[in-house]
Amino acid sequence: MIKEIKALLAATVLALSGGQALAGDDMVGGSAVDFLKMNLKFDGRPQASAIPREVVSFSEKHAPGTIIVNAKERRLYFVLPEGKAIRYGVGVGRPGFEWAGAHAISNKREWPDWTPPAQMIKRRPDLPRHMAGGPENPLGARAMYLGSSLYRIHGSNEPDTIGQAVSSGCIRMTNDDVMDLYERAKVGTKVVVMR
Repeated sequence: MIKEIKALLAATVLALSGGQALAGDDMVGGSAVDFLKMNLKFDGRPQASAIPREVVSFSEKHAPGTIIVNAKERRLYFVLPEGKAIRYGVGVGRPGFEWAGAHAISNKREWPDWTPPAQMIKRRPDLPRHMAGGPENPLGARAMYLGSSLYRIHGSNEPDTIGQAVSSGCIRMTNDDVMDLYERAKVGTKVVVMR
């Protein structure tokens, strides 16, 4: 029975990955379970980002390992050595929820629970008071908390919002991209948000 389940899981992962074989549990820093959770919506369609992750030239003077969010561009840069950075598409704060500043990552969570802050509950009393982590949770597969602020860099169960200004101030990424960044960024990583 276990053998059949493993074979079914392997076949499912192979199908979802577009036919590309994935070695063991090393799939963008996650497990086969992560891969299935983040790629299946409940209608069975895989999630995808319209903005590809790529390594680009980066001339701004920041130490390697720094995260720069350019809210105007709706892009996040993870600074690499030698004038390069990994560029990701992000969703940012909608009008009235934009912000700029510098924080450090104070905490990291996999498949985080979500407790909407009081300000959000006041605006949206229909929201749940708490939601366990998982595919339907709006924080997605990973979250990186920014200092003592209410803001996070987190995944999303709405990949079509990437590249948009739709959040309450948090920086949204696709689950695939946030899992990649989560493996690179450490607690203490400097995050600079520019408007």
